Amino acid sequence: MPEDPINHKQDTDCWKAFIEGDRNALGILFSRHYSDLFRYGNKICTDTEILEDCIQELFIELWQSKNPPPSISVKAYLLKAIKYKLLKALHKRSNTRLQAEIPENSHFEISHETFIIDKQEHAEKTARVIRALEQLSTRQQEIIYLKFYQNLSYEEVSDIMNINYQVARNLLSQAIKTMKRLLLKLPLLFLV
Repeated sequence: MPEDPINHKQDTDCWKAFIEGDRNALGILFSRHYSDLFRYGNKICTDTEILEDCIQELFIELWQSKNPPPSISVKAYLLKAIKYKLLKALHKRSNTRLQAEIPENSHFEISHETFIIDKQEHAEKTARVIRALEQLSTRQQEIIYLKFYQNLSYEEVSDIMNINYQVARNLLSQAIKTMKRLLLKLPLLFLV
């Protein structure tokens, strides 16, 4: 499901006001998107100190530069920016080659907090889904998170992940097929 059109318009209006010099507009964008940026960033880097520093640096840099409006959506722009800022921070910390994508050997974690269980009867289904998600590749986990938990469009997801539109659709389709296959096998794991 794509981003809510009302929120998208509010973000666009807020961004325009920010570009035109409204000091409060960037604060509004920060408040609206901080939790999404933190949740997404926490999937890439579990060090909350680095994550919080990167989010603050992102908004300070925005304030100083007043970048042009994002091409797709403010939310997608901010998520992509925090991803690259975190990858850059992790690169500096580990002295490895900077990559534009989350490395496959890293752990893009979709945590248990992602799944809010309203009733006890859903606990087993949720545990099965989590176990299946953990078996997906890093890129498959990332696209599922962006598409279903952040409700981004394929255009936004492809921009954040730096892949083309069709690759995003194919990757999500492959991830869903893999999830279905894994979920069919998981009941056997509980019996063992």
